[in-house]
Amino acid sequence: MFDSIDDWLIIAVVAGILFYGSSKIPQLAHSLGRSVGEFKKGRLEVEREIKADQANQTTVASSPSGPAH
Repeated sequence: MFDSIDDWLIIAVVAGILFYGSSKIPQLAHSLGRSVGEFKKGRLEVEREIKADQANQTTVASSPSGPAH
């Protein structure tokens, strides 16, 4: 009966309207969108930091080691 994601999405929307009322749905969608945006920004920042650390490690590893006499 509930084989596709569309069926579950319809049930979720109907349940949301019943629990929160039709006036709260746009506010919830806006909050969810902002949360997803913040999550993506945070993920990109962490990825940049990881790449920077990897670049620093390869720079240190490739530099000549040993005493410079």
